[in-house]
Amino acid sequence: MKEIRKIIAQYDRIDHEKEKVALASVVHLEASGYRRIGARMLVQSSGIWIGGISGGCLEGDALRRSQNAIFKNEPSTVVYDTMDDDKNQIGVGLGCNGRIEVLFNPIDTNDPHNEIEVLRSIQSTTAPRILLKIVSHPNKDHIGKVSLLEANEQSAIAGLDQNEINDFVKEVEGKNKPKLFKAKYDGSGEVSVLLEFIRPETHLVVAGDNYDILAMLGLANELGWRVTVLGKAKKLSKHVYEQAETVLDYGEAPNININAYTAVVLMTHDYKHDLNLLNHFITTQPAYLGILGPKKRFQKIQDELNLNLEQIGFIHSPTGLEIGAESPEEIALSICAEIMAVLRNKKGGSLHFKKGPIHERD
Repeated sequence: MKEIRKIIAQYDRIDHEKEKVALASVVHLEASGYRRIGARMLVQSSGIWIGGISGGCLEGDALRRSQNAIFKNEPSTVVYDTMDDDKNQIGVGLGCNGRIEVLFNPIDTNDPHNEIEVLRSIQSTTAPRILLKIVSHPNKDHIGKVSLLEANEQSAIAGLDQNEINDFVKEVEGKNKPKLFKAKYDGSGEVSVLLEFIRPETHLVVAGDNYDILAMLGLANELGWRVTVLGKAKKLSKHVYEQAETVLDYGEAPNININAYTAVVLMTHDYKHDLNLLNHFITTQPAYLGILGPKKRFQKIQDELNLNLEQIGFIHSPTGLEIGAESPEEIALSICAEIMAVLRNKKGGSLHFKKGPIHERD
């Protein structure tokens, strides 16, 4: 969501009377790629761009193709093929040996339903959304059109088989990942449609008012997470108020909305605060609930609450991955890495020992 917000912010800064724009987006990937399906790059006719579709080696060519799409006012697709590692092939420096299909689509700024505006409508969503995008179509006017979908909701793209689209939605929701499909069109034709799984922003709730929470806030902001801080106002520095979206007193914890993309980290360094907050947040069932401190402290909390906290899957104590973290910044890195692993349903181990590709394939 961070990249989407950056693209929207740049789009809003443009004088659309003087400049036109296009979106380059990854719509299909075979084998390996630095960026995944759904990666976007906003390109202005002047050559300014933001976002990205690779690790850097495709952006120059994508800039030229985007400008060409703007000039012709028509979409196009290109497949960057680095499977054979041909030294003359664009993308050889990517180091990922894959096929990346990219759609270059000029944006009609007068269309209230263009992709930027549709993304704007979901940038603050608290639940996953499914975005359907037409990648190929007999009528070029339909290419690049987007629609938000839910299971059993009528598609805004006329001519598509609704039952088939519903099946696509269920598959994408089941795997939490995007996919390019071949879809029936008008009963006999065929079009390519991308169904993109868009996650909400991660909401990080940090409980604590000591200096070490600043490292957590800094890293969370870099990751594009929303941050709420619970602490004593008199102890919190101005930097906390600058970096957090919301600052609340410990007693206001019940006012926080918790969902499946919320991570809570208790780092108050105060046993009673942690005990009371843990007792509350257990009932809200966040995706992740981490408790700073040694195992014996966690055991004491468990005994006092007379609960088997070890059996509650979303509780992590001590919080963080084992990377030898010592400083506040290293500890923040350890905790944020574990939060991401939990939210993405990963084990958090070393990729060096993983068998098979980095990203699972269908």
